[in-house]
Amino acid sequence: MTSTLIHTDQASRPARHQLSVGIAQNPREILQAQKLRYRVFAGELGARLPERTPGVDQDIYDAFCEHLVVRDEASGAVVGTYRILSPEKACKIGNYYSENEFDLTRLQHLRRRMVEIGRSCVDENYRTGATITLLWAGLAKYMIENRYEYFIGCASISMADGGHAAASLYGRLGEYMSPLEYRVFPRCPLPLDALKNELPAELPPLIKGYLRAGAYVCGDPAWDPDFNTADLPILMPMSRLSGRYARHFAGTRGRIAA
Repeated sequence: MTSTLIHTDQASRPARHQLSVGIAQNPREILQAQKLRYRVFAGELGARLPERTPGVDQDIYDAFCEHLVVRDEASGAVVGTYRILSPEKACKIGNYYSENEFDLTRLQHLRRRMVEIGRSCVDENYRTGATITLLWAGLAKYMIENRYEYFIGCASISMADGGHAAASLYGRLGEYMSPLEYRVFPRCPLPLDALKNELPAELPPLIKGYLRAGAYVCGDPAWDPDFNTADLPILMPMSRLSGRYARHFAGTRGRIAA
């Protein structure tokens, strides 16, 4: 696993963590990522996941995906992950995972240059800016080295309150909406008209990061009943990367102290 090193040193954690990021190179690393996903999505968030193997989040897309992992070099534990589906592998399986939630017809012309990312999560003991930076750096390196121009994904907002916070947040994202030619349409729409839309609510850090980097929101949110989330369709053209995130991308071969 090729890697980029970063150190985290927080007052709440006396030990320094040396972390590396790269594409998982063997089934053992992939299994660790799938176990992490299960702990976060099922254990923490209460998602209903099919358990082909107890304690493992796995579906039909996993075998076609590459798995970006952040590892604690001292313990060997996988502490963060992204699942990456290339356009070539999406063609082999027949669709993107996102197409279960959205009609992507208007993005058809981008498919040969478009990667899908998903199943992003970080171990609760490593949820720091340093870990997120590494995930972004690893994703950026993948995109640049393979010359892909866009990535898409479903960015989730909890519906623990019935969806009111999600509706309120979506109502404030007008400036981030994509051009009409990039709009997609939810198969199971969040019922926005039936929900409160003026509640104070804070965007999840991952979505905030996407938008600050230059990503578009491509349409109304979908309701995912298995994860009980409102999912926003996100499209990131690499050409829109803001200067701050471009610098993160350029630093994938170096080291960062955090």
